[in-house]
Amino acid sequence: MGLIIFRVGEDVQDAIAEWGRWLENERRASANTTDAYRRDLATFFAFLSDHLGGEPTLEELQSLAPADFRSYLARRNTKGLARTSIARGLSTVRNFFRFLDRNGLVHNPAIDTLRTPKIPSSIPKALTPDDALAAVKMAGEMQDEPWLAKRDMAIMLLLYGCGLRIGEALDLNVSDIGPDLSKDGTLRVIGKGNKQRVVPVLPIVAEAISAYRAACPHGLSDDNPLFVGSRGGRLNPGVVQRQVRKIRTLLGLGDTATPHALRHSFATHLLANGGDLRTIQELLGHASLSTTQRYTAVDEAKLRAVYDDAHPRAKRGD
Repeated sequence: MGLIIFRVGEDVQDAIAEWGRWLENERRASANTTDAYRRDLATFFAFLSDHLGGEPTLEELQSLAPADFRSYLARRNTKGLARTSIARGLSTVRNFFRFLDRNGLVHNPAIDTLRTPKIPSSIPKALTPDDALAAVKMAGEMQDEPWLAKRDMAIMLLLYGCGLRIGEALDLNVSDIGPDLSKDGTLRVIGKGNKQRVVPVLPIVAEAISAYRAACPHGLSDDNPLFVGSRGGRLNPGVVQRQVRKIRTLLGLGDTATPHALRHSFATHLLANGGDLRTIQELLGHASLSTTQRYTAVDEAKLRAVYDDAHPRAKRGD
């Protein structure tokens, strides 16, 4: 995404900088989340400077009416953006104005009169077990350089075998996996909100990571990123996303076959084979069980079968 140019008064510039530091230090938002928030806010101020015909000041932010915020949403709607993008943009603006209010800089309740666009329930489709394994295998056959092939297979196995988000996998440092992953059998992951969780690692995943580390030509000391690009820097998510797009074309998979779908497949396949929701919630790093229920697309038939099988009052003759 290109740089978004916007003009604001010096007092607003200072407030934006303070808000960014608050996101990073107090909210402990990840770098990716903070960048997304900043882009959303930049989009709002690019609109506002055009809408007001100048550089907005804190005083002008306090004077904005509901109609001004509605004009912002209307402009976003004309761009043909998905409802999720529009809703996230409004959420970011609300977050910023609440920050200003808490710090005594701006009090403008007009932002709270707006309704967040209704977002249709959308759950990424899981791959079948055969397709998931085929995608992992294909990842190890796509690169000419053997160490890159081992790297890609290790990443795909982390997504499908441990349920990691792509950002979580690529944010791993060598120190996060310990001296002997195959012996320790666990991985320390920093997830959303900078929350740490410990994830069990299957032997096949540990072996793939060890094979990649042994083949990698770049020095991977404890402070280094675990997964690196061809020049030795931390691997960009776009590289993995491009590889997965190639894989799904070669395997004839649909557009829903993404890196995130491998995480979804991990949870769905665990559930289908008797895994309980609480355990899956912990493995995925979800704050609430309701998120896990939506994410794994739990259907009533499955829950009813578990109930009939497990609850003593549901057993025949009781």
